[in-house]
Amino acid sequence: MSFDLVFFGGTGDLTWRKLMPALFQAFRHGKLPAGGRILAVARDERSDDAYRDFIRERFAEVDSAKRPSDAEFAEFAQLLHYRRMDLSQPEHYAGLKQWVDARGADTVVLYLATSPYLFPVICEQLGAAGLNGPNVRVVLEKPLGHDLASALEINRVVRSVFAESQALRIDHYLGKPAVQNLMALRFGNALFEPLWRRESIANIQITIAESLGVGTRGDYYDKTGALRDMVQNHALQLLTMIAMEPPSTSDADAIRDEKLKVLKSLRPFTPETVARDVVRGQYRAGAVDGKAVPGYLEEVKVPPDSRCETFVALRTEVQNWRWAGVPFYLRTGKRLGARNAQIVVTFREVPHPIFPGTRCANKLVINLQPEDGLELHLLAAKGSGNNDLLSPVSLDLDFDKAFPSERVGAYEKLLLDAIAGRLNLFVRSDEQEQAWRWVMPVLEAWAADPTPPRPYAAGGWGPAAASALVARDGCTWAEEQ
Repeated sequence: MSFDLVFFGGTGDLTWRKLMPALFQAFRHGKLPAGGRILAVARDERSDDAYRDFIRERFAEVDSAKRPSDAEFAEFAQLLHYRRMDLSQPEHYAGLKQWVDARGADTVVLYLATSPYLFPVICEQLGAAGLNGPNVRVVLEKPLGHDLASALEINRVVRSVFAESQALRIDHYLGKPAVQNLMALRFGNALFEPLWRRESIANIQITIAESLGVGTRGDYYDKTGALRDMVQNHALQLLTMIAMEPPSTSDADAIRDEKLKVLKSLRPFTPETVARDVVRGQYRAGAVDGKAVPGYLEEVKVPPDSRCETFVALRTEVQNWRWAGVPFYLRTGKRLGARNAQIVVTFREVPHPIFPGTRCANKLVINLQPEDGLELHLLAAKGSGNNDLLSPVSLDLDFDKAFPSERVGAYEKLLLDAIAGRLNLFVRSDEQEQAWRWVMPVLEAWAADPTPPRPYAAGGWGPAAASALVARDGCTWAEEQ
């Protein structure tokens, strides 16, 4: 299958830090379809060879295990092309169409690795130039809008040019192997389904923790914040995959229909429940991995009076028969104690314990990063001669050991799916819009509240109020157990 893959924003950080290395890995693994061309477009004037040199230099910053040899890069570089484009000029889109039509590839993927405010103008110009035929797909990188109104406007323009099946809204978390294993865990095994409901599960925690700060991206992050950056997309997508009903088939729309039902079932926020069930924080100076780090207000390009949240913890419920009354806790933040993403499913305790002094809730821990795997926490006899003495044990599955061959990275997987037209791991517009509807009352309540975010020391696990949030239900966060 021949393909043309076009990157708008071809010299930007996302393209050279994430997308080009992912494409090279697909090429190295022999998974990139033959007969492909990769075109980068940007405002700079440069030749194909100059762009290839630019990418080769940037590859020096890639993890050494994923860095190409000179011979590998020379072969990969033959796929790379460059074209100067001013995204506001219709004649430049006409020139791009001529470049695409000259070969007539089976599939054309247009990846918008630009700021989202450019999405509408790019899509309108693509439509005017006729670059929206049935063999064309457009990939939209997050964030898709800043709020519900902007998301609706972006989607309105996109839908006026492309069919829903042609518009691929990318969330790189969905490309992670561990996230894909959520589907396998839920719907490929009979073991958990009878237990996957309110009668057996006490609560579910979803944590996406980062040890890094905002770095040099302070101006961008300060306009975004943790709720928009991580909860509205990544965390809610994980929640839908954990809570969704079994789809009738593995078809993309069957899966996305069930995810949408979960989003519509989330308990809506009011100003009162935002104050009670949502904690926002902002990191102060502290130490991470033994190294002193500045507070958020001292970061580059951050206003000294910023009220931007770098931490969010919240409690919600899925209001349907399967999950009624089960609390879901979502938590994300920067400058936390470790880089860690996991889902912890805590099961209810046995109704009548017969072993005195041995209480331990069974838990299923789904680790997403930095390593991915499964842990099942149980109680077992010590074998010490006294059968009344039980100890916690865990069954630990490390996916890297279980599948020793090199595994496909998130962007590599999603780029290959975009080329092949596999839509399962892309977000549909109604899902994305419903997620915005759910978070908007939180954003509005914060905008009306002059109270600054709660401070927390870098290297910790957020404000004390986050622990109090779960303690109301008699729970603790995973690292406190």
